[in-house]
Amino acid sequence: MLIDLLVAVVLLLFVIGVIADARRFANAVLLGVFLTLMAVAHGRDLLVYRHALDDTWLASPVLEGLAVLLLCCLLIGNGVRMVRKEGSSPANLLTFVAGVGLLSLLLLTVAAFVTELHALATAVVIAAVLTAYFVFLFVCFTVYGYAYSRLAAPSGLDYIVVLGSGLTGGDRVPPLLAGRLDRAHAVFEDQVAGGGEPVLITSGGRGPDEAVAEAQAMADYLAARGVPAGSLLREARSATTEENLRNSKALMDERGSGYRCVIVTNDFHAFRAAMIARKVGVDAHVLGSPTASYFRPSATMREFAAVVLHHRWIHLTVCALLASACRLILL
Repeated sequence: MLIDLLVAVVLLLFVIGVIADARRFANAVLLGVFLTLMAVAHGRDLLVYRHALDDTWLASPVLEGLAVLLLCCLLIGNGVRMVRKEGSSPANLLTFVAGVGLLSLLLLTVAAFVTELHALATAVVIAAVLTAYFVFLFVCFTVYGYAYSRLAAPSGLDYIVVLGSGLTGGDRVPPLLAGRLDRAHAVFEDQVAGGGEPVLITSGGRGPDEAVAEAQAMADYLAARGVPAGSLLREARSATTEENLRNSKALMDERGSGYRCVIVTNDFHAFRAAMIARKVGVDAHVLGSPTASYFRPSATMREFAAVVLHHRWIHLTVCALLASACRLILL
């Protein structure tokens, strides 16, 4: 069957892409397409072998609506929890805004069905298609990124780069950053136990509300846990992830070429950090440290939004084409 051939081709392309460079967003999309085709093929088998076309299928729009409503409640609930625990910054409102947006689309869909207004129905269809496009990409990004962040560290490392994420009270390492440092420390201990002598690079500059540079506070945290002073190197000038990686690369290049390194950050940030590392020429895998479950949805949305904005012209073009196609079909 054609769909079985498509599944095989997409899987082959995915495997080739991961082997060539696991840090490409195209790999995430290929994984999403593969899983979607598998779901379609499985659904086809259900229809063929179980003769599932009966009156119960009429209830599917209702079930889908209830599923979307449940998702809206979960997103809004997570948004409220984020505000209570982390404050009401724009980044912490992402899940709340997403939940309200989906709920609005659901209500507009019901209104279009009840009123039978063609203009409203057209707008709802276009909004639903564009939403489906970004939801698909987000799921691809999340699933592949989570799997990527769980890959094991290679052996024979020369450097372990830890990315900063801000300090508490101007000089204290917060739990989010402590998770990164603990993961880096564990990798360091494993490498030393295997006979290696890696250098830990703490990367992060001093913010306007910080008494010391993040790199210094991070190095102090690691030193207090037994990392020798000679195994610590501070990069204290960066303010963004890209600067973290560029400046850390410069430090490593100054000490020689042909080195092997890994980068450590939180799991929600690992895949985007890997894409940035690829962009700036750092040949390294990115390891992810665990993140509190309530924090991960909003943080992952923030990472995804940053990726989308970086390639905004591509996505704007796709959205324009999808909207035009919907309008033509519904004329």
